Amino acid sequence: MTKDQMTIDTSAEHWENDALPKMREIHTDPDVPGVSADDLPKALGEPVKQKSPAQWAYERIIMYIQNFEKQLDNDHEVGMGLAGGNAGVIRIEGLGYYDPDIVTYYGVNEAGAKTQLIQHVSQLNVTLIASPKHIDQPEPKRIGFRLAEGLERDENVTN
Repeated sequence: MTKDQMTIDTSAEHWENDALPKMREIHTDPDVPGVSADDLPKALGEPVKQKSPAQWAYERIIMYIQNFEKQLDNDHEVGMGLAGGNAGVIRIEGLGYYDPDIVTYYGVNEAGAKTQLIQHVSQLNVTLIASPKHIDQPEPKRIGFRLAEGLERDENVTN
Protein backbone atom coordinates (compact mmCIF):
# COMPACT_ATOMS: atom_id res chain seq x y z
CA MET A 1 0.00 0.00 0.00
CA THR A 2 1.43 3.38 -0.98
CA LYS A 3 1.23 6.57 1.00
CA ASP A 4 -1.33 7.96 -1.52
CA GLN A 5 -3.65 4.98 -0.99
CA MET A 6 -3.62 5.14 2.78
CA THR A 7 -5.76 7.55 4.77
CA ILE A 8 -5.83 7.84 8.51
CA ASP A 9 -8.75 9.50 10.23
CA THR A 10 -8.33 11.35 13.46
CA SER A 11 -10.48 10.25 16.39
CA ALA A 12 -12.75 13.24 15.79
CA GLU A 13 -13.15 12.41 12.07
CA HIS A 14 -13.90 8.78 12.89
CA TRP A 15 -16.52 9.79 15.48
CA GLU A 16 -18.09 12.34 13.09
CA ASN A 17 -18.24 9.88 10.17
CA ASP A 18 -19.86 7.32 12.44
CA ALA A 19 -22.46 9.88 13.58
CA LEU A 20 -23.40 11.05 10.08
CA PRO A 21 -26.58 9.53 8.64
CA LYS A 22 -26.39 6.62 6.24
CA MET A 23 -29.07 5.42 3.85
CA ARG A 24 -29.68 2.84 1.15
CA GLU A 25 -32.57 1.96 -1.16
CA ILE A 26 -33.02 -0.80 -3.70
CA HIS A 27 -36.10 -1.12 -5.94
CA THR A 28 -37.24 -3.89 -8.27
CA ASP A 29 -37.64 -1.29 -11.03
CA PRO A 30 -34.31 0.46 -11.66
CA ASP A 31 -36.17 3.48 -13.08
CA VAL A 32 -37.93 4.23 -9.78
CA PRO A 33 -36.36 7.40 -8.41
CA GLY A 34 -34.98 6.56 -5.01
CA VAL A 35 -33.82 9.05 -2.45
CA SER A 36 -30.26 10.00 -3.36
CA ALA A 37 -27.64 10.86 -0.75
CA ASP A 38 -26.32 13.41 -3.25
CA ASP A 39 -29.63 15.33 -3.24
CA LEU A 40 -30.19 15.45 0.50
CA PRO A 41 -31.00 18.80 2.09
CA LYS A 42 -28.27 20.36 4.22
CA ALA A 43 -29.99 19.42 7.49
CA LEU A 44 -29.84 15.70 6.69
CA GLY A 45 -26.05 15.80 6.39
CA GLU A 46 -25.62 16.95 9.97
CA PRO A 47 -24.58 14.47 12.68
CA VAL A 48 -27.55 12.58 14.08
CA LYS A 49 -26.26 12.81 17.64
CA GLN A 50 -26.98 16.57 17.59
CA LYS A 51 -30.70 15.96 16.98
CA SER A 52 -33.61 14.76 19.03
CA PRO A 53 -35.42 11.63 17.81
CA ALA A 54 -38.35 13.87 16.82
CA GLN A 55 -36.23 16.24 14.71
CA TRP A 56 -34.42 13.34 13.06
CA ALA A 57 -37.71 11.57 12.20
CA TYR A 58 -39.24 14.85 10.95
CA GLU A 59 -36.34 15.53 8.59
CA ARG A 60 -36.38 12.06 7.09
CA ILE A 61 -40.16 12.05 6.65
CA ILE A 62 -39.82 15.31 4.67
CA MET A 63 -37.25 13.66 2.42
CA TYR A 64 -39.54 10.69 1.76
CA ILE A 65 -42.60 12.88 1.14
CA GLN A 66 -40.68 15.02 -1.35
CA ASN A 67 -39.37 11.96 -3.21
CA PHE A 68 -42.88 10.44 -3.29
CA GLU A 69 -44.32 13.66 -4.74
CA LYS A 70 -41.72 13.63 -7.54
CA GLN A 71 -43.40 10.45 -8.78
CA LEU A 72 -46.96 11.83 -8.84
CA ASP A 73 -48.84 13.22 -11.81
CA ASN A 74 -50.74 16.54 -11.77
CA ASP A 75 -53.97 14.88 -10.67
CA HIS A 76 -52.59 13.57 -7.37
CA GLU A 77 -51.19 14.85 -4.08
CA VAL A 78 -49.50 13.05 -1.25
CA GLY A 79 -51.83 11.52 1.28
CA MET A 80 -51.14 9.43 4.33
CA GLY A 81 -52.83 6.22 5.42
CA LEU A 82 -53.63 6.03 9.12
CA ALA A 83 -53.60 2.80 11.06
CA GLY A 84 -56.24 1.86 13.61
CA GLY A 85 -59.92 2.68 13.85
CA ASN A 86 -61.67 4.32 10.93
CA ALA A 87 -59.09 7.06 10.44
CA GLY A 88 -58.63 6.34 6.72
CA VAL A 89 -56.44 8.62 4.61
CA ILE A 90 -55.51 12.27 5.11
CA ARG A 91 -54.11 14.71 2.56
CA ILE A 92 -50.93 16.03 4.20
CA GLU A 93 -51.01 19.80 4.60
CA GLY A 94 -48.38 20.17 7.30
CA LEU A 95 -45.78 18.33 9.33
CA GLY A 96 -44.11 19.22 12.61
CA TYR A 97 -42.37 17.85 15.65
CA TYR A 98 -42.12 18.55 19.35
CA ASP A 99 -38.83 17.62 21.00
CA PRO A 100 -37.78 15.19 22.11
CA ASP A 101 -40.04 12.53 20.62
CA ILE A 102 -43.34 13.66 19.02
CA VAL A 103 -44.08 14.04 15.29
CA THR A 104 -47.39 15.51 14.13
CA TYR A 105 -49.15 15.53 10.76
CA TYR A 106 -51.80 18.08 9.77
CA GLY A 107 -54.28 17.57 6.97
CA VAL A 108 -57.78 16.89 5.75
CA ASN A 109 -59.44 13.48 5.68
CA GLU A 110 -61.49 11.99 2.86
CA ALA A 111 -64.67 13.62 4.20
CA GLY A 112 -63.01 17.06 4.24
CA ALA A 113 -62.62 17.22 8.02
CA LYS A 114 -59.53 18.88 9.46
CA THR A 115 -57.27 16.13 10.84
CA GLN A 116 -54.16 15.98 13.01
CA LEU A 117 -52.17 12.87 13.88
CA ILE A 118 -49.81 13.10 16.84
CA GLN A 119 -47.35 10.23 16.97
CA HIS A 120 -44.48 9.18 19.24
CA VAL A 121 -41.34 8.40 17.25
CA SER A 122 -41.25 4.88 18.66
CA GLN A 123 -44.60 4.24 16.93
CA LEU A 124 -43.64 5.88 13.63
CA ASN A 125 -45.42 4.13 10.79
CA VAL A 126 -46.47 6.17 7.76
CA THR A 127 -47.97 5.02 4.48
CA LEU A 128 -47.72 7.62 1.72
CA ILE A 129 -50.60 7.40 -0.75
CA ALA A 130 -51.29 9.12 -4.08
CA SER A 131 -54.56 10.91 -3.32
CA PRO A 132 -56.61 12.70 -5.99
CA LYS A 133 -56.26 16.47 -5.68
CA HIS A 134 -59.34 18.48 -4.83
CA ILE A 135 -61.49 18.96 -7.95
CA ASP A 136 -61.59 22.77 -7.54
CA GLN A 137 -57.82 23.31 -7.44
CA PRO A 138 -55.97 23.65 -10.76
CA GLU A 139 -52.60 22.36 -9.50
CA PRO A 140 -51.74 19.80 -6.82
CA LYS A 141 -50.24 21.12 -3.59
CA ARG A 142 -46.69 19.83 -3.08
CA ILE A 143 -46.01 20.00 0.65
CA GLY A 144 -42.76 18.01 0.42
CA PHE A 145 -40.98 20.69 -1.58
CA ARG A 146 -42.08 23.43 0.85
CA LEU A 147 -41.00 21.36 3.84
CA ALA A 148 -37.61 20.58 2.27
CA GLU A 149 -36.89 24.30 1.84
CA GLY A 150 -36.73 24.53 5.62
CA LEU A 151 -34.05 21.86 5.72
CA GLU A 152 -31.76 23.94 3.46
CA ARG A 153 -31.57 26.91 5.81
CA ASP A 154 -28.32 27.79 7.52
CA GLU A 155 -29.99 28.36 10.88
CA ASN A 156 -31.17 25.55 13.13
CA VAL A 157 -34.54 24.29 11.81
CA THR A 158 -35.71 23.52 15.35
CA ASN A 159 -36.17 27.22 16.10
